[in-house]
Amino acid sequence: MTRLLFVCLGNICRSPTAHGVMQKKVEELGLDWIHVDSAGTAAYHVGKKPDSRTLAEASKAGYDLSRLTARQVKESDFYEYDYIFAMDSENFRNLKALRPVGSKASLHLALEFTDVDGTDVPDPYYGGASGFRDVLNLCEMLCDDILKMISEGNMRA
Repeated sequence: MTRLLFVCLGNICRSPTAHGVMQKKVEELGLDWIHVDSAGTAAYHVGKKPDSRTLAEASKAGYDLSRLTARQVKESDFYEYDYIFAMDSENFRNLKALRPVGSKASLHLALEFTDVDGTDVPDPYYGGASGFRDVLNLCEMLCDDILKMISEGNMRA
């Protein structure tokens, strides 16, 4: 089993989008040996559904995120997941600070495996619908690239 965790700040915009996109791709490809989840570094939205704008953009593209619920990263995640993908450099730094010594998870910026310029999936929370659409497009690209790296055996720990 390969376990993937996507992480943003509140777990209501970027990371649940990546979670939903990856989950659908995994299911469509019959890759039942890949487990996908998402979390946030902050506890602002624990127990809540993704942002309504996230849900709307995902739904338009055929992704159902309605069953996802925000949660905060916990210490055990660093032992349970093989790969943890931070959606931006600030959350990457936060995860590095939270990471226990000796944990097995390989920590990466989500866009590290793409040809996209820049390191961060921009946070659409304070913007308009186009930001949520942009996040969805980036998540589709990064999920395709991550799956390609996994299938080729090129994910580096």
